[in-house]
Amino acid sequence: MLISTLDLNSIRNDTNVLIVDTRSFGEYSKGHIPGSVNLDLFAFHWFDTTSDGIESFNKQTQKLLSFVGVTSEKKVIFYDDVSGMLAARGVWMLLYFSHQNVLMLDGGIKKWQKENLPIETKPNHFQPSTFLGKIDPNLISGFEYIQDNLDRLTIIDARSQGEYSGETVRAAKTGHIPSSINIDWNLNLYNDGTFKNDSDLSKLYDIPKNAEIVTYCQGAYRAANSFLALKRLGFENVRVYLGSWGEWGNLLDLPVEQ
Repeated sequence: MLISTLDLNSIRNDTNVLIVDTRSFGEYSKGHIPGSVNLDLFAFHWFDTTSDGIESFNKQTQKLLSFVGVTSEKKVIFYDDVSGMLAARGVWMLLYFSHQNVLMLDGGIKKWQKENLPIETKPNHFQPSTFLGKIDPNLISGFEYIQDNLDRLTIIDARSQGEYSGETVRAAKTGHIPSSINIDWNLNLYNDGTFKNDSDLSKLYDIPKNAEIVTYCQGAYRAANSFLALKRLGFENVRVYLGSWGEWGNLLDLPVEQ
């Protein structure tokens, strides 16, 4: 699910390649990979994982992907500053819609610029499509699924240690989902912003391969990065909790630990 800077540079002019810059428009305007379009994914948070909420998320995501120009034939590459949470969210969204030909730029634009690869400042227009895809319900979790299966799930909390312990307050309640394991998503990356290799990731995620895993954070962005790390390691049964702590921490009847 990763593509190197050199490999992306070699195919960036291919008409079947769609490059999506997931940073803010301000960052995009200062310089981006030639031909890339801008979709600020951090503008789209979703904290309702009732059945109606997930259905609304599905429709919104389908419209977003269509607006950007995703088609079943295109290879889609997401990037942000590093191998970060925004690009990972884009990759997870497309996998959720069963579009397997999707990658994240390893090291992001920082590595691209460090290698003196081409940059442009002019914005590129969207070429909207009608993207349908097929939703894979096994890649997503709502709060009810976690609540009903707390005793058998392996839950990865991708937030900071302060958020996990309750010292950092970002919801009505503090702490974490009961029995969850805190593995800060930043630990997935080396200092240069590239993804760690499988050997180093395996040391972080010392979990049985047959475990059913749910990742979460505050809004399912960092959790998407951890989802990619786990999938890289060969874990097959991994879900992202879409509502994450932004939902769980504000539903007063759900259990928490500190």
